Amino acid sequence: MITFTSLKFILRFLVAFLFVYYLTPKKYQNVVLFLGSLCFYGMGQWQYLPLLFGLTVINYGFGRWMQHSNALGYVSSYKKPKLIFMVTLDVAVLVLFKFLSLEVESFLFPVGISFYIFKMISFQADCYQQKIKEPVKFMSVAAYFTMFPQIAQGPIMRYDDSLFTKEKKFSLLNLEQGMEYFVIGFGMKVLLADRLAILWNDIQKIGADSISAPLAWMGVYGYTFELYFDFWGYSLMAAGLGIMMGFPFVENFRHPYGSTSVSEFYRRWHISLGTWFRDYMYFPLGGSRVEKKRGIQNLLMVWIVTGLWHGGTLNFLIWGIVLGIIIVCEKYLWKEFMANHSFLGRFLVLFVIPLTWLVFAVSDLSQLGVYFTKLIDFSGDNTWSDFAKYIRLYGIYYIVGAMLLIPAVGEGILQQREGAKKALRVSLLFIVFLVSMYYSAISSGNPFLYYSF
Repeated sequence: MITFTSLKFILRFLVAFLFVYYLTPKKYQNVVLFLGSLCFYGMGQWQYLPLLFGLTVINYGFGRWMQHSNALGYVSSYKKPKLIFMVTLDVAVLVLFKFLSLEVESFLFPVGISFYIFKMISFQADCYQQKIKEPVKFMSVAAYFTMFPQIAQGPIMRYDDSLFTKEKKFSLLNLEQGMEYFVIGFGMKVLLADRLAILWNDIQKIGADSISAPLAWMGVYGYTFELYFDFWGYSLMAAGLGIMMGFPFVENFRHPYGSTSVSEFYRRWHISLGTWFRDYMYFPLGGSRVEKKRGIQNLLMVWIVTGLWHGGTLNFLIWGIVLGIIIVCEKYLWKEFMANHSFLGRFLVLFVIPLTWLVFAVSDLSQLGVYFTKLIDFSGDNTWSDFAKYIRLYGIYYIVGAMLLIPAVGEGILQQREGAKKALRVSLLFIVFLVSMYYSAISSGNPFLYYSF
């Protein structure tokens, strides 16, 4: 699959797609979006097009059947088996490929399967709960499931009658705003995340047992920045593409590192995934409306599943359990203390969250143990020598990354401007675009980190 940062996508696919999309009468634009999305997916993993198309047809059929049952006034006990069957089928497909990617070959894993399966599950649940009012049409549902800006890495948009059945409004302002978001995300990915990925790769090649404590800490925060700007960058590019096509902006990150607790952090991080787990797993389990013991179990269950969703190896399970325990403690043990002592929440977000990303990044538990040991081992004559070498090469990326973590700064780069400020903003974004294109052209291209989920 081609990526959003490749010249092939930007200069060929996107230009051709938008040209056809804008010239097509509005009532047929969902057809163009569906076919264009299949072409996009097929350019990288054509062998999975029958799977994607088949799941689209089956999920549409069951959703339409559910709506028909609602119209006839069938009771919940009659409709629920249909919902359970369809959700089980979708989950089974996801689990099958997760297993194959672990036990056979990773290339057997269809890119983005988690995201379009989650869209399909939410669609079935919303049809069951009669949240989707208008009778669904195949092309509207197919365009929603396969929408190429979101199919590979999200965000997980919910099906909305008004977005896929009504005519969309286009303007030069939409095109301009969409391009701005796309360029900002492009720059975050290519100029920040991909540069820091080189550092993380170097640290992995050196090996945890051969690095110093300062370089180990540099690696922890380097990976933290890499993951954040890789995924936030993708989300902004996807949102920009959606705006160009007449869809509203989908916010997937809300400056999470400005949070005052881990719970708040994950309400701001990957918002569409967090709200998906909340609405389609946590609330159906009873949420926090149950007794304390059951509420703790519900939270831990959600975080265990979240960890396993990211990967089937033990490190992801540990990652989910650790975060679940921290969030349970925040909710039931530390709530009053944290309300009066905000420093604890800041400490957890700025110090503990990066350490949990280390668990997320290193799948070999023995190497993970060595790495954590290195974080506190400041002995040795050359403790700072390797750190000094890499800080000279990558220090600027840490400075820029740290500045963008500040909510006011991060929000400022997304705000629209008028007059002279607008001209300056456009000029700066044009420079970012050219430099990003240059780096994209001379590099082999780093895939987005969440493509593997």
